[in-house]
Amino acid sequence: MKRFQPPALVAITSAALALSTAAVAQSYPAKPLSFVVPFAPGSATDQLARALGQAVNAETGQAVIVDNKPGASGFIGAQLVAKAPPDGYTVFITTNTTHAANEHLYKKLPYDPVKDFAPVTGLAKGAQIMVVAANKPYKSVADFIAAAKKDPGKLSFGSGSSSSRIAGELLQQMAEVQLLHVPYKSNPLAVTDLLGGQIDMMITDMATGLPQVKAGKLRALGVSTLKRSPLAPEVPTISEAGVKGYEMSFWFAAYLPAKTPPAVVKRLQELLVHAVAGANAKNLFESTGFEPFTTTPDELATFQLAESQKWQRIIKKAGIEPE
Repeated sequence: MKRFQPPALVAITSAALALSTAAVAQSYPAKPLSFVVPFAPGSATDQLARALGQAVNAETGQAVIVDNKPGASGFIGAQLVAKAPPDGYTVFITTNTTHAANEHLYKKLPYDPVKDFAPVTGLAKGAQIMVVAANKPYKSVADFIAAAKKDPGKLSFGSGSSSSRIAGELLQQMAEVQLLHVPYKSNPLAVTDLLGGQIDMMITDMATGLPQVKAGKLRALGVSTLKRSPLAPEVPTISEAGVKGYEMSFWFAAYLPAKTPPAVVKRLQELLVHAVAGANAKNLFESTGFEPFTTTPDELATFQLAESQKWQRIIKKAGIEPE
C-alpha cells in the first residue's frame, strides 16, 4: 500500500530537495576535477582538454587533472567515466569517436554512448589534413592515388581515432583505391610511424599533423573540409585536389556520468562555455584551426543523435563491417 503524504509535507520535501541541489551546484566544484581524455598526450583532444582545464582552474581555483586513457578506440576512457561516481568530478573530454562512430564500427561496446552519459556541452569542431613523410615521392593527392591504383593494397594508411580511420576509408571508397589500414592507440603514435616510414599516409587532425608539416618533416597533400584552412591556405582541399566532394570533419564534446545532478551539469556547462571563449582556447583555436562549438546539454544530445546517424551512413557506404 502506498503511504499517504500530506500535500504540505510533499511541498516541504520538494523545496528541501531543490535547496539541497542548488547548494551542491553553488559549491561545485569543491575539489579537483579529473578531465579524462581517451587519447594520448599531444593529441588534439588532449591539447583542448589542457587549455580548458587551465581556464576552469583560473575561474574556480580548483585544480584540473588531465587523465589520458588511450587505447581501444576510446573504450578505456569511456568505460572509466561511465563507471565513475555521478558527482561532476570525472569529466569526459571526448570526440565523435566514442560518441558517434564506435557504435557502428564495433558489434559490441563496453559502454552505452547515450545511456551511460549526461551530455554537458559541445566544445569545438575541426578539420583533418592528409599527410605523407617529406621524403616520399608523393607531391599531391593525385600522385598518391595514382601510386595506390598501380599497386592495390600495397600502400598503407594509419589512424589513431575513428575520425582518422573513416577519413581514410572514405578516401579509399571515393578515389576507388585499395589501401592497407594500420590502427594505432592515438594519432601522435601513428605520426611517429609515418615519420619512420612504417606507414605511407594518414589523415589526421590539424593539431597533430600541421606542426610536423611546418617543421618540414611531413608533406601536406590536402585538407578534409570543403574550404581551405586559414592555417595552411596553400594546401588544397582533398576535394579540389581530385576527389570531388570529399569532406570529413570531427568534433569535441564534454560528458559526465549518467545520473549526475542536473544542477551540477548546468554549472559545468557554464564553466566550459566560459573556458571555450577564454584566451587559452582562443590561442589553441588559432593554432589548430578549431572552431568553437558550444551547446546546451539538450542541444548536444540532439546533435549527437544526428551525428551518429550520419556516421552510420558513412561507415555503411564505405563498406566497413563492424568488428
